Amino acid sequence: MSNKAIYKRVILKISGEGLCPPGGFGVHREPIDRIVAELAPVLDLNVQLGIVVGGGNFLRGAQFADELGVPAATADYMGMLGTVLNALALRERLEASGRPTRIQSALAIARVGEPFDRQRCLRHFDKGRVVILAAGTGNPHVTTDSCAAMRAVELQAEAVLKATKVDGVYDDDPARNSNARLYTTVTYDEVIDRRLRVMDIGATDICQQHQMPIIVFNLFKADTLRRVILGEPLGTRVVNAT
Repeated sequence: MSNKAIYKRVILKISGEGLCPPGGFGVHREPIDRIVAELAPVLDLNVQLGIVVGGGNFLRGAQFADELGVPAATADYMGMLGTVLNALALRERLEASGRPTRIQSALAIARVGEPFDRQRCLRHFDKGRVVILAAGTGNPHVTTDSCAAMRAVELQAEAVLKATKVDGVYDDDPARNSNARLYTTVTYDEVIDRRLRVMDIGATDICQQHQMPIIVFNLFKADTLRRVILGEPLGTRVVNAT
């Protein structure tokens, strides 16, 4: 296998839950540092990296709206602020490891990050900086999965890498069914029609419209991200039907 990256620019989607222990709350140093350690060899390959981080380790908008009795839009804005907290934590650990990093937020929070700007983001990439894309799209009722898909298209990335805690997309929950089958390749239509747990339907539809590959893989299995970037057939690849 070649030691040359097959992608020049990718958008990595990390769930908020990836920044804390299973079932935990908030941000914890150990899982964040584990993520940073997985990013390091990819950055050493000169891959341009944008990261979209979720906020589910603080709250999930729809669930929180029901629990607190607030409008869904308000809960979604609160969730966006959770992604900003995660972005700040991840930025600090990346910077501490010697990786220049910028936050671009879809919500204007000038003291902690730049507003999202496509041209400025591309310049950061050209200068070798990681860009963390916080606050989703800045709109309620839109998931961070859809943000990852939209930013990938807008920034002319070559793939969306969906980081999970399992090895890819299965035909059943592998935590409950030891015989669940891992798909190596599925089509966008199969993901949408069969409601496979990849990304939400809106995000999958955006990727399908623009033929943006989605690769679902286990970020928490050592060296998997680097191997995906090198083109090894790991995880599940979502593409058009051949």
